Amino acid sequence: MAGAIIENMSTKKLCIVGGILLVFQIIAFLVGGLIEENAEVSMDVSLAYRDDMFAEWTEMAHERVPRKLKCTFTSPKTPEHEGRYYECDVLPFMEIGSVAHKYYLLNIRLPVNEKKKINVGIGEIKDIRLVGIHQNGGFTKVWFAMKTFLTPSIFIIMVWYWRRITMMSRPPVLLEKVIFALGISMTFINIPVEWFSIGFDWTWMLLFGDIRQGIFYAMLLSFWIIFCGEHMMDQHERNHIAGYWKQVGPIAVGSFCLFIFDMCERGVQLTNPFYSIWTTDVGTELAMAFIIVAGICLCLYFLFLCFMVFQVFRNISGKQSSLPAMSKVRRLHYEGLIFRFKFLMLITLACAAMTVIFFIVSQVTEGHWKWGGVTVQVSSAFFTGIYGMWNLYVFALMFLYAPSHKNYGEDQSNGDLGVHSGEELQLTTTITHVDGPTEIYKLTRKEAQE
Repeated sequence: MAGAIIENMSTKKLCIVGGILLVFQIIAFLVGGLIEENAEVSMDVSLAYRDDMFAEWTEMAHERVPRKLKCTFTSPKTPEHEGRYYECDVLPFMEIGSVAHKYYLLNIRLPVNEKKKINVGIGEIKDIRLVGIHQNGGFTKVWFAMKTFLTPSIFIIMVWYWRRITMMSRPPVLLEKVIFALGISMTFINIPVEWFSIGFDWTWMLLFGDIRQGIFYAMLLSFWIIFCGEHMMDQHERNHIAGYWKQVGPIAVGSFCLFIFDMCERGVQLTNPFYSIWTTDVGTELAMAFIIVAGICLCLYFLFLCFMVFQVFRNISGKQSSLPAMSKVRRLHYEGLIFRFKFLMLITLACAAMTVIFFIVSQVTEGHWKWGGVTVQVSSAFFTGIYGMWNLYVFALMFLYAPSHKNYGEDQSNGDLGVHSGEELQLTTTITHVDGPTEIYKLTRKEAQE
């Protein structure tokens, strides 16, 4: 029987959220005690906690944990090599969503039952080492500070954005609604509920964080499709969410499958922190298949998004043929609008590329401790950088796409610019109830090009 008291040092400064414990077993080679093929070690484990050195231990979980051994012996299996150690893969052992207590007690037993063949044929275990992965105090401070600052920032710009829309005489168009929904999902993921983990033992924090991130992923991927589509459809097809069901539908289905997959592991871990989907061959194959299929689908999505951006650029290039007929000042005005819009579209592509890379790398990183073979390190700077990029992107969208209360055409159509009425009708006049938030939105109608 092995026991270990783990002191949560970071609670002296700031509580950490989440913790993973991995087991690394040291097994010696014996001629008469070889490890059998597909050997399985069965551990009787219990986890308890306390917040004072003299308090009684409170049990959190007690389970029988089976794990398959994957060990290799690089030297010849001869008597002269007895005592050398096998090279064994690290075994996933435990994962808890909140590390709110000061002391944890972990007891590990290896009961032997030859009749039931429990812990038989697993070699001579000399030692058991535990590897802990947790959110350290330094990163926690930066992460909490970012969320605390960004939550009111995005919320304020979101309220301002929606107020500008409601001040218009027309109802909101689809693009404005989707941008507002994106702001809501960004605010939801920003809310620093992790502060409550300092005083409450919320074991569901990891699952809740995955759900929030999944909602944001689904909203962001859907927004990019609608954002590009609204700038390339004709006036009759615009402003209808039903026109995007072929693109948004698979995103919704994929997000639901992601939720089910997450519930199969972290949902079970709410009551059994020792459970892992990676402990069985079927579970490992399913998890690996999910990561591979998700990565392929995201890459295909990015290629499709690049194609849509290309279509938008081609649509805008067709409109540029009308610019030489305008007055100089008005031509420069629209050239500036088109340049800024193209720059925003390129930023959108860059943001999409970084999001796809971040999702794939984060999935591989989370799994490499469990299935070995691939080691990918993601620094905290990359993690916080992607998070900051999302916030800046959403902030910029709401700021740039807030409806303007100035009418450029009516104020200057009869002034010094010398703009003719026919030119004004072709480029800026739209039906009142489907009027868009920006002049580029109006400019990219297909019917103007046709």
